Amino acid sequence: MTCTIASFSYNLATDGPAPRPAGLRFVTAGGFTTRYLSWGTSGTPVLLVPGAFETADTFYKLGPALAAGHHRVYAIDLTGTGYSAPSPPYSADHIASQVAAFLTAMRLTGPNAAILVGHSAGAADVGVAAVQAPDAVRAVVFLDGDATPLSGPGFLGNLLINPYRTTILRLALRQDALIKGVYTSMCGPACPSLDEAGVNTWRWPLEQPGFSGEIAYTATHGITSMTHAEFAALAAAPIPKLVIVGQDDPQMPRADAAATARAIGAPPPVLVPGRHLTMIASPGPVAAAINRLLPSPGSPSSLLWPRQGDLLAVTPSAPRTFSRASASASRDPDGAL
Repeated sequence: MTCTIASFSYNLATDGPAPRPAGLRFVTAGGFTTRYLSWGTSGTPVLLVPGAFETADTFYKLGPALAAGHHRVYAIDLTGTGYSAPSPPYSADHIASQVAAFLTAMRLTGPNAAILVGHSAGAADVGVAAVQAPDAVRAVVFLDGDATPLSGPGFLGNLLINPYRTTILRLALRQDALIKGVYTSMCGPACPSLDEAGVNTWRWPLEQPGFSGEIAYTATHGITSMTHAEFAALAAAPIPKLVIVGQDDPQMPRADAAATARAIGAPPPVLVPGRHLTMIASPGPVAAAINRLLPSPGSPSSLLWPRQGDLLAVTPSAPRTFSRASASASRDPDGAL
């Protein structure tokens, strides 16, 4: 009883509107209100889909790198995490429907179909979307993700009940050191360090309405994943597929990356410098691999496929500080919902 009273009291004392950055852009379609970022104005469209606990801001370095290669690039917040309106359930099928709705709303279908890039758990979401909405998908890229199930004990979701779930989340998200520690362990020494604004770029999305429910859903059902039938359907799909993975990724060993490539009908995986957040650690090599996925006019596609053991070079640069200014450079200041 004492713990319950303390939890309710803490939640009441810390209640209030969650902070949000200015200039957020949204599109509403298919029952989803989706926040997005964009880079570039011409070329083949690319849609970047984040993984667990990530948002469109995670691609603040990869988006411009792809745009420089003549792509129109979009990145979205998935429902349940970030600034998109919460819309349960947070299953792969449901999130794939959000991806398909966004593609349709932005007219990225048919001849204008997009390359889908899913990071980490987002790999399952783009894989299922490619199976559900083939007319909107030009190619599929799994970035640091294998789309297989990863779940904890199912009873954990039942234990994470309110008011305790809210208290635990708020206490955790107020720890700058925790956020910096997780980021550093997943990104590696090549990544820019987080200043106060950079910490908030990771913290604020997880303070939005809906994330608490998404956490409970994931604790019960696991992260989004593909079924055997969906893997088979994706492998049979007549579109290019590719797996890109950090050479030091603790969550996706090279054997796993190779097995994933075989499972989706892709060539051998491309290894790039970095750990699990390669879109931040190695945006240039990741963009180069994606650029090679589709042939340019007059080029045989066979020359563009990665080869076994490919490792794209990266020019080391001094670590910089990740701030909200760099992540939000493309936002429309008048695009608030």
